[in-house]
Amino acid sequence: MNVQVAMLCDAATQDSSNKLNVLGGFDTIYTQSLPAIHLQCAVALRVTFATGDEGQHKLALNFINADGRSVMPAMEIPVAITLPEDVHFITHNFVVNIQKLNFVEAGLYSVDISLDGRSLASIPLQVKLIQRAAA
Repeated sequence: MNVQVAMLCDAATQDSSNKLNVLGGFDTIYTQSLPAIHLQCAVALRVTFATGDEGQHKLALNFINADGRSVMPAMEIPVAITLPEDVHFITHNFVVNIQKLNFVEAGLYSVDISLDGRSLASIPLQVKLIQRAAA
């Protein structure tokens, strides 16, 4: 298998022809106060599976802080891979919408992505506290 796209973004969709549409990719959240609540975002994934990847799998996404602790419950997505006889690979898009993502402190975070317990990718994220301009 091959991860073609793994990113945080404002929004993502998949259309009827299996195209992944991504809007507003980012890796930093700026906030003037903590805790910071990011109202809406999405994790967009595009993964190609080949012969040998067929069968039932479990895709897991875990938001963690710099200490390796989860900042929200891990998300698990069941994935069934079947390749028709006339193809060499198949590509699946995964769009995971997340609302009210809460960050209690500034610092480094990541979205760790695994399949059947094996790491596939890690999406870096930083939360930065910015000072308000003096009035």
